[in-house]
Amino acid sequence: MYAAPSHCPVCRSELEVSRLHCPSCDTTIDGRFTGGPFAHLTAEHLDFIVTFVRCEGKINRMEQELGLSYPTIRNRLHEVIRTLGFEPGKDEPIEITAEKRNAVLESLNAGKISADEAMRLLRGEEE
Repeated sequence: MYAAPSHCPVCRSELEVSRLHCPSCDTTIDGRFTGGPFAHLTAEHLDFIVTFVRCEGKINRMEQELGLSYPTIRNRLHEVIRTLGFEPGKDEPIEITAEKRNAVLESLNAGKISADEAMRLLRGEEE
């Protein structure tokens, strides 16, 4: 089965769902229905979201699974967020305690974590 188009092929206006049909009992319902918040996402966006959920939102796992860099994953996530009608980063910045910052810097200095991992932790992105 094909995904329903979200825009008119003639004028590019947004399409609305107006009929639902049950192939099992042949019931048809006519009306105006919303496609929900994910209706405007592309197949690529939806695949990204499925991977994100499967990886439990852990970008480092997504890097491994998709073979993409952290900035690329982050850009794709921001693209999905914008398509859903939100602006990435509008929440309050995460404040990190001095103790945690020092622990991260000590781990970096001792070679226990990479510079990229240290940056993630300092931004408040947990593993």
